[in-house]
Amino acid sequence: MSAEDPVIDPSTRIAPFQQPGRLDALLAAVRARSPLVPEVGIVLGSGLGGLADDLEDPVAIPFADLPGWPAATAPGHAGRLLLGRLGGKPVVMLQGRFHLYEGNAPGLVVQPVLLFARLGARAVFLTNAAGGLDPTFGPGTLMVIRDHINLTGLNSLIGPNAVSIGERFPDLTEAWSPRLRVRLHAAAVAEGVTLADGIYVGLTGPNYETPAEVRMLAALGGHAVGMSTVLECIAARWAGLEVVGVSLVTNAGAGYSGDPLTHEEVLAAGLEAGPHLARVVRRFIADLD
Repeated sequence: MSAEDPVIDPSTRIAPFQQPGRLDALLAAVRARSPLVPEVGIVLGSGLGGLADDLEDPVAIPFADLPGWPAATAPGHAGRLLLGRLGGKPVVMLQGRFHLYEGNAPGLVVQPVLLFARLGARAVFLTNAAGGLDPTFGPGTLMVIRDHINLTGLNSLIGPNAVSIGERFPDLTEAWSPRLRVRLHAAAVAEGVTLADGIYVGLTGPNYETPAEVRMLAALGGHAVGMSTVLECIAARWAGLEVVGVSLVTNAGAGYSGDPLTHEEVLAAGLEAGPHLARVVRRFIADLD
């Protein structure tokens, strides 16, 4: 940003009908850097940004260079939009993301996946770091998300709709694409990587859950819990994108081990399990049609 640019207030509400104009500005800014039309958009969560190193002929754009986007603040999030090729396929990547706990409005949190669609992507691959609600999920477990529970109390689709993006009442019966989940499991088998399967619970954060909350979320049917992803999935389905995703379980939920939870163990688990997930993602993208 230059000194003349207006100060960004990421907490300012963005209603659905306001998204098309903002996406037009974002699209123009990206197209000034790259003409690449991606097939898939990929969001890299905490500790998983290393996959960006595998991009061929990458073009990197810092968040702060895109209109209306603030710099990323979460540890482990580089805060860049990247375009290039992965497994021979054109992709766009978000190295980091916007979180509600940073004070960002829901409409800003989901803007990257809406931009993926505007750039030409047909599908989005969401990743995140999460706490384990299933006591059998040890640190380093990679869980394919088959469904989610949105407990943020927020939704980026509230407000006058933008019909040019999606319908007023998007169906979420198969929010997480069964077709892509089958492809993802096949890619994992081909790479010799074990994937679990489960339901992701989205909260706002930034605090970790209490032991009582972990027990409640597990009783509700959750297998992993985190502070992102659910709003992105809802917006992606609104925009007509197929959605697939993986949670990297970095730690057991509060109360299971008796140890306090820290963000350092999240990043450490990402460094250890990230390369396994990267192999699966590369194979998945290469085999996608």
